[in-house]
Amino acid sequence: MKLNLNGAILDAAAAEISPDNRGLQFGDSVFETMRYSGGKIFFWEDHYFRLMAAMRVLRMEIPMDFSMEQLEAEIIKTLEASEAPNKTCRIRLTIWRKWGGKYTPGSREIEFMIQIEELATPFYTVSEDSYEIELFKDHYVLSGLLSTLKTNNKLVSVLGSIYAEENDYQNCLILNENKMVVEALNGNIFLVNGYKIKTPPLSDGCLKGVLRKQIIDIIGKLPDYVLEEETVSPFELQKADEIFITNVIGGIQPVTKYRKKTYDNKVAKELLAKLNVKARLE
Repeated sequence: MKLNLNGAILDAAAAEISPDNRGLQFGDSVFETMRYSGGKIFFWEDHYFRLMAAMRVLRMEIPMDFSMEQLEAEIIKTLEASEAPNKTCRIRLTIWRKWGGKYTPGSREIEFMIQIEELATPFYTVSEDSYEIELFKDHYVLSGLLSTLKTNNKLVSVLGSIYAEENDYQNCLILNENKMVVEALNGNIFLVNGYKIKTPPLSDGCLKGVLRKQIIDIIGKLPDYVLEEETVSPFELQKADEIFITNVIGGIQPVTKYRKKTYDNKVAKELLAKLNVKARLE
């Protein structure tokens, strides 16, 4: 595969990054992970505007040529160079601030990199495999605006993933400083209880996920369900009929077990069918 570094196409295996990289040195970086299939980037407009919003929050200077059309053209150029325009791929677009030394902001101008990874399935599917979760309580995320951004500081998720692997869980749920459930290690979380579907609000510190937005839009058009964006207590987990996790690469992942409670996946399957239709049409 090839990668795109500031508009130049390079061999991914041979590419090098400067040690004077603020993303590497200070975590001064944001990124977008996108799914590409059928010749289109799923939910591209939402990804683009989320990226622009994150760059503004982090006081990065947005280049004049960073229009939605121009940035999409750079992604397509990278796919074509990787001989992947007709394949299903994961795309990661990373943006960091140019070097300014130490903790000073230096230049507010940015650099970017686009990476491509091939995926197996063209559309979202529901796995029937066992998927057990647990709470990760060693570290917390802070509620607030910065936690909702997709920055490259993912230490809580990394440590949580190690904890899950060591204890034979497929995923863990992250808590905020108030010990309320925020999200999973790799996506947003939804709880189903009867006709009510609940997800933590952004104010609790969960990621402003693109697929979270799509699922909320879908639920809002279904007369059989009511969506609630409210704080989720750990005590609610064992009372739910279903729990599922969403992210833009995997789609919807139903949880099968949390401690002694097992869950159904009926609503997850229903939403997934509508998500695939939405992804094709948008």
